[in-house]
Amino acid sequence: MGKMIELTAGDGHKLAAYRAEPKGKPRGGLIVVQEIFGVNSHIKSVADGYAADGYLAIAPAFFDRVERGLDIGYTPADIERGRTFIPKMQWDKVMLDAGAALASVKSSGKVGIVGYCWGGTVSWVGATRLSGLAGSVCYYGGGIAGLIGEQPKSPVMFHWGETDHAIPVADAKKVAAAHLEAQSFFYPAGHGFNCDQRGSYHAESAKLARTRSLEFLGKHIG
Repeated sequence: MGKMIELTAGDGHKLAAYRAEPKGKPRGGLIVVQEIFGVNSHIKSVADGYAADGYLAIAPAFFDRVERGLDIGYTPADIERGRTFIPKMQWDKVMLDAGAALASVKSSGKVGIVGYCWGGTVSWVGATRLSGLAGSVCYYGGGIAGLIGEQPKSPVMFHWGETDHAIPVADAKKVAAAHLEAQSFFYPAGHGFNCDQRGSYHAESAKLARTRSLEFLGKHIG
């Protein structure tokens, strides 16, 4: 359904992005933010899914600033490799790349952002620092608790796994308590429960979270 395109960030950096277009007039735009595994087949399928729901979806290759074309799987070695990218990313540059993605789809109407794993944290930072977003959906973002003091400029929805080995549930509950303006949901699942290519995939939780996310997007994006 989609195709790879090139974006140019505000500082001149060029990055790849996967763009999936809906049939007919878009309901709005949606930035889909990768996990630590790059814009791989799973993230492309997520973008395709949102396009099928009527959104002009774009998944920027944020890690292009460190290594172009990263596309890895979910083996233990892949996870270790993916983790090495996190400390190399700078939030000001990440927001420039997110801003480039927003600019590329804003002709479709209001624009939201949804992110998974590292991307969940990106979605939170986008909600607090990026102008022009109409809503943010954050799936199990491990860095959110460390940025708990930031204040969102637009509506936010959080999805957390109660048995997440990477994010203590106590931290997730602190985030929920600190941001009562946001919607926070907890699921009987672990980290990465939305990804059907991971061993931690939990179909029932993934389906419920997606239903809630679509309701949220329908309300705030279109």
